[in-house]
Order: sequence, then structure tokens, then C-alpha cells
Amino acid sequence: MSPDGRRQRILVLNQYYWPGVEATAHLLTELCEALAEDYEVEVVTGVLHGHEDAPREDEHNGVRIVRVSSTSYERSELARRAANYFSYLGAALTHALRSAAPDLVLCMTDPPIVGDVGVAVGRRFGVPVLVISQDVFPEIATELDRLRNPAVVGVLGGLVGAYLRRADRIVAIGETMRERLEAKGAPPDRLRVIPNWVDTRAITPQPRDNEWAGKHDLVSRFVVMHSGNVGHAQDLDSLVRAATFLRDRDDLRIVIAGFGARHAEMVTLADTLEVDDMVRFLPYQKRERLPLSLSSADVHVVGLAKGLAGYVVPSRLYGILSAGRPVIVAAEDESETARLVQGIGCGVVIPPGRPELLARTIRAAADGEYDLVEMGRRGRDYVEEEADRVVAMERYRALVRELLAA
Repeated sequence: MSPDGRRQRILVLNQYYWPGVEATAHLLTELCEALAEDYEVEVVTGVLHGHEDAPREDEHNGVRIVRVSSTSYERSELARRAANYFSYLGAALTHALRSAAPDLVLCMTDPPIVGDVGVAVGRRFGVPVLVISQDVFPEIATELDRLRNPAVVGVLGGLVGAYLRRADRIVAIGETMRERLEAKGAPPDRLRVIPNWVDTRAITPQPRDNEWAGKHDLVSRFVVMHSGNVGHAQDLDSLVRAATFLRDRDDLRIVIAGFGARHAEMVTLADTLEVDDMVRFLPYQKRERLPLSLSSADVHVVGLAKGLAGYVVPSRLYGILSAGRPVIVAAEDESETARLVQGIGCGVVIPPGRPELLARTIRAAADGEYDLVEMGRRGRDYVEEEADRVVAMERYRALVRELLAA
């Protein structure tokens, strides 16, 4: 409560929110709904692709949602994604400056420079600004060779650096990311590390041969799965190409469940390599189906393209561990995911971009060379203690209280 007895108001800025399937949309929705138990929360979000008819003002689980006018192109092309970003940023800034004064501005970095909008609004009303960094930009785009123009890279780098220096608190979702943000100019005393989370009561270990596995003809097969975004950061080329080294394993299936900018490209690659009988593509699974779909795999693959360590942290890892399944991490040793998996012993870590090594590791797992059950148990124990939604929400509540009391 504020000194005058009213509920304090948090203004949240992020282009994606419920009912979006993006990781930031889901995480931010859970965070805002938790904060709404104690504060008045308003989320200023954009128009979602596929949900253009959604009401511009809405309320969901205690959170007020304002969908400002923005383009809602499919995001596979960089130019269309940029149009979505900039149309949202302009409309969000206009709405926020015309709204009632908040007590705190909270931003999640989608789009990457929304923190600058948050800082502008915070300065306008004289309130603190909290930025939650889900990735580090523009480095993630340049490492993936998605952004090449030096002038554009320089401008975007300057804009990111501006909010990193001015925000009152910046949350990094891993220690490696914290180091990257500090190197970009974020004051060390304003940085906090709060990992992403999973609801361990919603995603629980299920039998391997369950209803979902039966529906998709996965019973009595050794199943390797990628579940989540099919984009540029996940290095799915290596997973599809690994299938070419496993042609002799009729008992093995590789399942890629999700969608994203490279989905069509990966389907074409599997067809070109003539492994489309082994590699199966399935759509995003609804949240309520995830316990069954994730549990249908014997092992999951979490890939992170070379050069991205610390610039992005794959949040899908926590869902896998919550389902009690082991992982093969194809990422650099210094990445947050590799460090975590090695530290708790819930999987195997190999370098990225090595399809032949990935195939060899999958073969070893299928041949019983790893104790997959024990690895899965360790992962489940870890997320229950360190990455559960309840744990993360309390960390964020403490940080919000700290900022509002300052």
C-alpha cells in the first residue's frame, strides 16, 4: 500500500502477453498475475498475430490489459518483426505518458529496446524502473548473422546501453548474462540474478508411454525431443542432421514440437536429407498437454547456437526438468544451461554445431550408457528447490518491495 492507503500501481511494458505462446508472454503473465495479488497491475502490450480481434482493453486474472495499436505480422522475416516492434514502441510510449502515474515501471525485453520507453516513462513520473533482461541485444542478432548493418547495430547498441545505465534495477536470468550486461554498462550494484521458472505442480513427471505418446505413435520407441521455439538460436540444424547418422535405428524417433522462424526450413532440410521418416514435426502443445508431451521423450535436446552463451538462456530447460526428463545440451561450456546441467548432473553437455557428436550421444543414450532415470530425478529435485514458480515469485516480490520503498 502507498502512504495514502491506496494499492500501488505497476505499469508493465512488453509486446507479448497472454494469450501469446511466446516464452516471454507466458513468463510475464505468471509474474503479473502473482504481483496483482498485492498491487494494481496494468500491462501495455501489442496486438498478437492470430489474435487481432482480441479486445483492446481486457482483464485477466486480476491484471488489466491494454493492447495498443501495432502491426501483428508473422515474425519469421526480420523486416516484419521490426515493424511490429516499432509500431508497438511508439503506441506504448504514447499510452503510458497519457496514463495515470504509476508507482513502478516494469519492462521485459521484448522488443529489446522497450527498456528505453520504460526509462522515459519512469523519468516523466519520477518513479523507479525495473527491466527484466531475457536476452542481450544486439549481440544475439549479430551472432546469429541476422543483423549486419554496422550503423544499425551501433544505434541499437547505444539504445540498449542507455537503459542499462539508467534503469534502477536490471534482472539477468543467469550469471553469465549478468556478466554480459555488466560489460555493456549496467552498474553492478543495480544488477540482480533471478532465473526463469516453471510451475512444478502444473508440469509433473508422467509415464513414458502415455496417452499423448500413443496418439503420436511414440510408444515403445526411443524418443528424442525438442519442444519449443523453432528459431535461429536453437541450432536445430544439428539435430536434424544428426538423424543421418542414425538411419540404422528403426526404433528411434526425433520429435520437434513447436514453431518459429525456421520451421519451414527445418522441414525442408529433413526432407532433403531423407530423414523425414525419423524426424517428426508437431505443433506447439497447449500448456495443459505439456506434462504428457514432455514425458513422452526419453531424452530432450536443448541446443544453443555457437556464440550465444550469456546472450540468451533457453527457458524451456525448466519444463523438461520439471517433467523428470534428462537433457542433452548442445552449447558452449560457459553457457548458463551447460553450467546448470553439469552442476546438477541431469544430462550430458556437448559442443554446439556437431551433428555427428550429437548422434553419437543419442546412440549412447539409447543403448543404455547413461542412467537417464537418475538424471531425470536430479533435474526434478533441482527445479522443485531452485526454479519453482513460487520461489521465483517471492524473489520478484522482494525486489518490487525494495524498489517501492526506496
